[in-house]
Amino acid sequence: MAERQGQAAPDAVLTRIGQVVMLHHAGDREEARHRLLGLWAEIGEHGDPLHRCTLAHYLADTQDDPADELAWDLRALTAAEEAREEAFAVMAVTALYPSLHVNLADDYLRLGRDDAARTHLRWARDSATALADDSYGDGVWAAIGRLESRLGEGGPGAWTPPRQRP
Repeated sequence: MAERQGQAAPDAVLTRIGQVVMLHHAGDREEARHRLLGLWAEIGEHGDPLHRCTLAHYLADTQDDPADELAWDLRALTAAEEAREEAFAVMAVTALYPSLHVNLADDYLRLGRDDAARTHLRWARDSATALADDSYGDGVWAAIGRLESRLGEGGPGAWTPPRQRP
């Protein structure tokens, strides 16, 4: 019974994170930030790496200052590295890597650190080859394309994903 409760807890936390993300997407950024910070305090700096990765990834999106956003995105990447060591989290984290790197590339670009932005954009491209051909994958590829354009890497002859795009 205790083992079952332990397995259900991660789903419950991810569900709670998802509910707050919907609040953010509905336009209440300040309340979403407040609730996500509450979850962060609950989970803690040493909590489950997949939870910390997911939470920090979305907390970054609620920040007003690009430097604060970068700090949360870096926390998400660090937690993703920790989560890769846990068998049950490998698939979830593998799917997050392209988005994590796209966000970091965007953060660095907005902070005027173009070389770091290009590095993370390259890592986003490399890790995005593992994405499924679905709406999430399409969204990540679109974000990669937008960043390529902003960095002057788009246009004729630009790198394209190694799969057929609709």
